[in-house]
Amino acid sequence: MYLQSNTITADMGGWELFFNSLLPMITGAIQYTIPLTLISFTGGMILALITAMMRISKSRILQVPAAVYVSAIRGTPLLVQLFIIFYGLPNLGVNLDPFISAIIAFVLNVGAYGSEILRASILSIQKGQWEAAYTIGMTRWQALYRIILPQAARVSVPPLSNSFISLVKDTSLASLVLVAELFRKAQEIAARTYDFLLLYVEAALIYWVICFLLSLVQIAIEKRLDRYVAK
Repeated sequence: MYLQSNTITADMGGWELFFNSLLPMITGAIQYTIPLTLISFTGGMILALITAMMRISKSRILQVPAAVYVSAIRGTPLLVQLFIIFYGLPNLGVNLDPFISAIIAFVLNVGAYGSEILRASILSIQKGQWEAAYTIGMTRWQALYRIILPQAARVSVPPLSNSFISLVKDTSLASLVLVAELFRKAQEIAARTYDFLLLYVEAALIYWVICFLLSLVQIAIEKRLDRYVAK
């Protein structure tokens, strides 16, 4: 029988503790870890596409702020960014819910790294593709959206998939701003039972299973996209 996390006690044996802590951790993953990952990645990719478009733009007015944003996010730790948003902004009168704070931090992080992946993917497309689009009367933006971006999307799938899997693990940092996700549940149970090794290893195993399943999805997507590549 599985128990709620607040009924788990220190006198439980190893296997009993292991199995009874599964439900609280999986619940934390379903309620917070997975939604946090999906929402942050979706929002981050929208921001990444906008930033990538600004980076490849010929306008310095667009290039400079995008470059500064990417540099600032990549040059500072995600944990520090998370703390600034959750613990720092209240000094300016901005009080955010822990879950919202985590989403903002992860969206900004995914947006910065994802934009560089998308930008590199776009630049990897041969110039002949642009020239061919121009010869049939397409404008630069028409060529970009109809010809270049579809090809760049296929190229960017592997690195973006890796970023998504990494994001699943990075959500554990949300435990430090009181989001009751998977690792936070492990911390709460470990604080009562003092069996830190068992519970942290258990949390690691759950993360591993989630990431392993996602890697299978990544492989399936890559195989499907490979069907459209001339060999």
